[in-house]
Amino acid sequence: MKIDIWSDVVCPFCYVGKRHLEQALEQFPHADDVEIEWHSFELDPNAENKPEGSLVDALAAKYGMSTEQATASQEQLAARAEAVGLDFQWRQAKLSNTFDAHRLIHLAKSLGRQDAMKERLLRAYFSEGEPVGDTDTLVRLATEIGIDEAVAREALVSGAHAEDVRRDEAQARAYGISGVPFFVIDEKYGISGAQPTEVFEQALDQAWTEAHPLTMVTPAGASNASCDGDGCSI
Repeated sequence: MKIDIWSDVVCPFCYVGKRHLEQALEQFPHADDVEIEWHSFELDPNAENKPEGSLVDALAAKYGMSTEQATASQEQLAARAEAVGLDFQWRQAKLSNTFDAHRLIHLAKSLGRQDAMKERLLRAYFSEGEPVGDTDTLVRLATEIGIDEAVAREALVSGAHAEDVRRDEAQARAYGISGVPFFVIDEKYGISGAQPTEVFEQALDQAWTEAHPLTMVTPAGASNASCDGDGCSI
């Protein structure tokens, strides 16, 4: 089974949704047979790197709300994140363009470290106030999950994996994805948003059952020795 996930590293619901999926997989008996691939989605492709800017001010300006409303929304998100063990330090958030972070995730994929890189970037932005649009920061975060510093820096400086990011974004448009997180199971089932863990559990069970239907084996001459609610036959 394969799960393709479109998300951004500055998307709070993407982090919460990741935890919900992971919780569902902990209860899924076939979790070892599940492959997860992360795909790029930029919530704001035109975002600038403004480490000194206020997240609340940016949200208020973008969505036409007061700073009080923006603050309240972040406090609600932090409470929701805490419920799944995440620490959202939104007051420390550094406004960042995420294109290079997505390129780094693709580099990590080529090295078998994609999920670790995704997790590290999410934690860096939401819990540690790291500027995830800064090259030096990205290189350091990459080394922390086992990627060679020179390899990470060369990829970022050279523009490597830019086409991979654009390809992901084109596929998102083809699917009609306009918001993230968005989960696609076996290219058949779509789940939009950070749905409750139970929704992921149901989707995993349904997708697995349909992909692995039960085949009845009845040897020639075998009797139908079975019981049902009305009794037993011999």
